[in-house]
Amino acid sequence: MTAPLRIIFAGTPDFAAHHLQVLLDSPHQVVACYTQPDRPAGRGKKLKPSPVKTLAQEAEIPVFQPLSLKDSDAQQALAAHQADLMVVVAYGLLLPKAVLDTPRLGCVNVHASLLPRWRGAAPIQRAIEAGDTESGVTIMQMDVGLDTGDMLVKARCPIGAQDTGGSLHDTLMGLGGPALLEALQQLAGNKANPEVQDDNLANYAAKISKAEAQIDWHTNVTDIDRKIRAFNPFPVAFTRRAQAPEAAIRLWQAEPVDGPAGEAGEIVAIEPERLIVACGQGALAISRLQLPGKKVMAVGDLLRGNRDLFTVGERFTGPQA
Repeated sequence: MTAPLRIIFAGTPDFAAHHLQVLLDSPHQVVACYTQPDRPAGRGKKLKPSPVKTLAQEAEIPVFQPLSLKDSDAQQALAAHQADLMVVVAYGLLLPKAVLDTPRLGCVNVHASLLPRWRGAAPIQRAIEAGDTESGVTIMQMDVGLDTGDMLVKARCPIGAQDTGGSLHDTLMGLGGPALLEALQQLAGNKANPEVQDDNLANYAAKISKAEAQIDWHTNVTDIDRKIRAFNPFPVAFTRRAQAPEAAIRLWQAEPVDGPAGEAGEIVAIEPERLIVACGQGALAISRLQLPGKKVMAVGDLLRGNRDLFTVGERFTGPQA
């Protein structure tokens, strides 16, 4: 084992907190944590700390929450930690070159995709939405570009036909810790062999808007299935009833099936546990959904409580309606 590194950690959500815990359990020393400012959350809109802040405070690590790292005061404060390395995981702030160059070994990022396939904010969801059969985690030496730095370590996993954004998130979270420790071992021992990314293979994983989560029933059932799985648990795909277009119905679980022909968005059959809806090509069987203001429920439970809740011939509408 090489000498432990002095590390600044920067991250915000649960995915980042998991990697912080991995570092806390390692011989390396986390000397400071950077995370996003507390945000309003819940019905009361009370300020809520990020998962990284909560964990750092429990571990009695100094926490910093600057709005930006572009001003000289923030950069001087960061330099004062005299870190060997900065580890960045879903932080949410861009790091200017002055910050990237501050630690002795620079900055590394844990990125939830096999670079250069998906660069940007939503690589997990975009991989499922695009029908990728493989994903993974890349430990990358950061530069001034958007996820363009040299790759240090990759860990791979398949994407299954039932995978959701949530399940793939958890799989990648488990892969990221060992991959990060391997990269730190390489850097500390001066044994890293960085691999340059091929920009021609890169795609931009744009941040997901709630508006794009609305199902367009005129599209292929395969694409609709992928979207529902990709956007579970956030922002969750949704549709609207033709007779009540103001109310969104969130779709949590569904699968492509062979079903009767019908107009796009039409309920063509009602089974004991599923609604069968016609798509532009194919049919979709919905098994779990969420009515406005209600809990997520199995379709079978909803139908047993109210047989007339949905009817054959009723239509769901999409953004083009």
